Amino acid sequence: MKPLLLAAALVLLLPAAAQAQVAAASLPNSFEAPAPALAARAAAPAIPAASAPANPRAEDVLREIIAGAQAGTVNYSLMTDDLAARLRAQEATIRPLIEGFGPVQAVDFVGTQDGADLFAVTFTSVATQWVIAFNEADKVAALLFRPAQ
Repeated sequence: MKPLLLAAALVLLLPAAAQAQVAAASLPNSFEAPAPALAARAAAPAIPAASAPANPRAEDVLREIIAGAQAGTVNYSLMTDDLAARLRAQEATIRPLIEGFGPVQAVDFVGTQDGADLFAVTFTSVATQWVIAFNEADKVAALLFRPAQ
C-alpha cells in the first residue's frame, strides 16, 4: 500500500512537463487553432440571396418595434400572443439594452431564410443583426437580434 501512495505522491509532485511525457495520448489544443475540418463545419450557413423580404412589411414593422422598444411603448398588437407575452416578460432587460444602442442609423435587408427576413441594423453605438418572421395572420411570430458578426 505504501508504494502505491508513494507513486501517487510522486506523480502529483512531478512538473507538468514530466507528466506529459507519460501520457497515453496527446490531443490538439482546440483553443489555439481549430482543425480545418472543424472550422469548416462550424462556419455559419450562408444566407440565400434574396432581392426582397419574404414579407414586404418586414422592415417597417421592424423599425416600429425597435422605436417602440426604445421609447417604452412597444406595439404588442403587431405580434402573436405568444411572442408578445415573451417580450413583455423580458422587457425590463431588453429595453435598456436597445435604448443604449442609440438611434437607428441604417436598416439593410440581408436575405431570407426559411421564411424569416434578416436585417442588418446599425445604431449609433453598435451594429446588430435582426430576424423577423410573420405567421399566416401577418403577425410577428419570431423576433431575434444579436450583435453583428
